[in-house]
Amino acid sequence: MYICGLLIPVPEHQLDAYRAWAENGARFFKDYGCLEIVESWEDFVPHGKQTDFRRAVAAKDGEKIVFTWQIWPDKAFFEAAEQRMHQDERMDSAGNPPFDAARLILGCFQPVFTMGRD
Repeated sequence: MYICGLLIPVPEHQLDAYRAWAENGARFFKDYGCLEIVESWEDFVPHGKQTDFRRAVAAKDGEKIVFTWQIWPDKAFFEAAEQRMHQDERMDSAGNPPFDAARLILGCFQPVFTMGRD
């Protein structure tokens, strides 16, 4: 299992546009073997004393935080899929995302413990 995670600041009024953009992207990633995607819209994101999700993405007033992750079979599988995806013309025709992509945070992770999955 290999996890790609993102934090994304999305204008609150763009929820429906974001959902449509994410659903379209999920179909694309599924075509390349992504096992699962979870897209989560901010419900409770407290302001921290030193750091927090909002500061991490320089969220502005009126923006909500999206926390999303993708589960791939393993790192090698993900890297091979990513190479193929960047050659797929659908990647260029996905349209502009309904958020400032320059402020999203992306990271990929090797799980060290999981609970609830076989």
